[in-house]
Amino acid sequence: MKPFLEITNGKKVSRDTIPHLDVDTFCDNALHIVQNGGKVVHFFAYEDLGTTKFLAVLRTDVLLAAGCDAPESYPSLTRTCEPFHLFEREIAEQFGILPQGHPWLKMVRYHENMRQMPDVFNNDYTKDIPGNYEYYQVDGDEIHEVAVGPVHAGVIEPGHFRFNCIGERVLHLEIQLGYQHRGVETLLLKAAAKRLPILAENIAGDTTIGHGLCMAQAVEALASLQVDDGAKIIRTIALELERLANHIGDLGALCMDVAFQVPANYFGRIRGDFLNLSLLLCGNRFGKGLVRPGGVRFSLEDDVRKTLDERIRELKPQVEHVLALIFGASTVRARFEGCGRVSKKDADHLGLVGFAGRASGLAYDARRCFPTEHYPHLTIGENAKSSGDVYDRARVRYDEVLQSIDIIQSLIDKPVDTQTVEGIMPVLPPSSFVVTVNEGWRGEVSHALLTDEAGGILRYKVKDPSFHNWNGLAMALRDTGISDFPLNNKSFNLSYCGFDL
Repeated sequence: MKPFLEITNGKKVSRDTIPHLDVDTFCDNALHIVQNGGKVVHFFAYEDLGTTKFLAVLRTDVLLAAGCDAPESYPSLTRTCEPFHLFEREIAEQFGILPQGHPWLKMVRYHENMRQMPDVFNNDYTKDIPGNYEYYQVDGDEIHEVAVGPVHAGVIEPGHFRFNCIGERVLHLEIQLGYQHRGVETLLLKAAAKRLPILAENIAGDTTIGHGLCMAQAVEALASLQVDDGAKIIRTIALELERLANHIGDLGALCMDVAFQVPANYFGRIRGDFLNLSLLLCGNRFGKGLVRPGGVRFSLEDDVRKTLDERIRELKPQVEHVLALIFGASTVRARFEGCGRVSKKDADHLGLVGFAGRASGLAYDARRCFPTEHYPHLTIGENAKSSGDVYDRARVRYDEVLQSIDIIQSLIDKPVDTQTVEGIMPVLPPSSFVVTVNEGWRGEVSHALLTDEAGGILRYKVKDPSFHNWNGLAMALRDTGISDFPLNNKSFNLSYCGFDL
């Protein structure tokens, strides 16, 4: 079989060099790679000169790419290889291409059919949307359903959770999303070039740096823009500050869910302190406006660097003290341990990424496996655990919080020189392709960008780590008490808008 092409993270390739296989060879190769330990980074469809095509990017210890002309239907890959599950559903929704025999074919985010082809879901998109979604049901006289959302208490994005229970025990949780669908990928095709970085960093607000970095690296690769070492250091600091703020905030929220309010309050405050360090870096608590193609818009002056160093030195012992409170409390361990287990086998089948995957024993971390920016010069530990429960998902965060503090301290101990940029979008080359992969705080963030014969953007594909991990939350609730849902939900803390796009 003709192999997939080995490509490099963040490096441009000509589209002519990507193997264009017949559909059977494409599917056979993709299945062979994933069934032998590979993972799906991207699998999507696109229109090119009136022809619909498939493109897949898979990863082993390298990235691999290949494509084919898309048929109107094909034997579903998901039947024998679960990691293709959501990707095939997304293609069916966007392009009306039927994966025959798909075991769970339903809509992902109510995306408009791009080709206006016959609806493979046998539903009329003009009907009331919630009524079109057929939920999985467990039969039995003692089975009852509990529906939560999509509207939730407090300021939170919408999502619907439907539990099939027997008594308090959850047999199955179905998660219905799509309420936050904004058509990001379509906007990225139609918007003025100067708006692209702004759209990218707003895909998911808590992953501003992660998505903004993927966009910038893709444009830099296509346009052959060079980024100086100082900008790479600043981008790395920003990505680690984003990781710190979110992990600390979630550890505090986990404490709140088990009524351990003192560390919850401390970490709520400390999260704000780390957000304020991003504010110090670029004038925005979420890092918006910092990363742009070609570098960064703000330099790291010595007075700012000194203040960063002073604040982190002040915060580090506070963080260590609160972490010791959390993980030294037997009452916390009693609630965390054994709750919401996802086995390594299930995590592997579902393709879990980030701290959720590492908690289940999957050591993958893009900072170590596909390093960009300053990460090739850093040592990133595996941080893999074994039980896959709430405790291990919290423990991975514990490790990464301390690791991120150490990384930032190592990067601000000497002057950082960079030439700032304004982020003017360059002209892109024709018939080119690039994929960028970074380790956001939730896990693998990836953007794929193809240009047409005139250098316009032909397809812009976004993959947030939540696309992989929502099914991990559903699996964590299997055979668990329904009252443990808030704790499990927070232990994953997945993105609605990052999934819905």
